[in-house]
Amino acid sequence: MNAINAPSWIAVGRVADIPARGARVVRAPGGDIAVFRTGTDEVFALRDRCPHGAGPLSNGIVHGRSVTCPLHGMVFDLESGRTAGPDACTATSVPVRVVDGVIQIANPAFAEAAGA
Repeated sequence: MNAINAPSWIAVGRVADIPARGARVVRAPGGDIAVFRTGTDEVFALRDRCPHGAGPLSNGIVHGRSVTCPLHGMVFDLESGRTAGPDACTATSVPVRVVDGVIQIANPAFAEAAGA
């Protein structure tokens, strides 16, 4: 990726601010983003909306590298946003990274959450 297409990153908090197997919500102009921390301290981000029923994924149960939607019980892979089964759908995955314990979200994710 060249410098022109490289995403800029926005710091949204520290890994330690999110409980293990928990989530926090980042308010973004185009829609909220759920930032998840697994039991092994991996960090993932998805748009905070179940595409199946619009439930807040940030209120779901984090287990392994997945989150279960609190409204419909659909299980989403935190890395890809995909589910399995006959009603399969995909939550929007958001690029995220951790630098020195600080969680950063790719700046374009704020526009993408709006569907831009």
